[in-house]
Amino acid sequence: MTSNAVGIGLATGAYGLSFGAISVASGLDAWQTQSLSLLMFTGGSQFALVGVLGAGGGAVAAVLTAWLLGARNSMYALSMAPTLQVSGLRRLAAAELTIDESTAMALAHPEPQAAARHAFWSTGLSVYVLWNIGTLVGALGAAAIGDPATLGLDAAIPAAFIALLWPRLVDRTMWAVAAAGGTLALILTPVLRPGLPVLAAGLVALVASWLLGRRT
Repeated sequence: MTSNAVGIGLATGAYGLSFGAISVASGLDAWQTQSLSLLMFTGGSQFALVGVLGAGGGAVAAVLTAWLLGARNSMYALSMAPTLQVSGLRRLAAAELTIDESTAMALAHPEPQAAARHAFWSTGLSVYVLWNIGTLVGALGAAAIGDPATLGLDAAIPAAFIALLWPRLVDRTMWAVAAAGGTLALILTPVLRPGLPVLAAGLVALVASWLLGRRT
């Protein structure tokens, strides 16, 4: 289990390397970039934030986009609370480490609860440490280049989003929702400020989720 946690951390750390470089290419400095990984620590939201800012969007649109993508972590927290049974400072640490990978590992080892807790903490800590190391290396390396955009790192932001989205397209419904959101974003891009088309696409997903929930 521990070796799996380390493996997941190493794989995620590679994304952290990309995030550090992309964030600097989007206009943030190395310390701002590192602060996002230390405090926000949810990859999709971090990529969204720097993507909107890098495209010239306002802070409000960037924060809202990041919040929409990170809201799923609150659902993870609700499902993990009975298993972790933490309080005080441990509750704060658990909240910080409640991400896709740690939740998935805990749910993969539901019995006994001690195994689920071990899977959660080992995966969460592994990802946190290696993501932040990757971020630091990527940010400092990109800052040393001078103008990371000359290496095409601006194109890495949409590529990273595709990598995050692709595993979730598991059936025709998910493909239809993704296509509808993407089409709406493309239509709105020429007429709205950067970041707002992404929020509109997110609303498509929320409406689709509500409709599917009513149907089932």
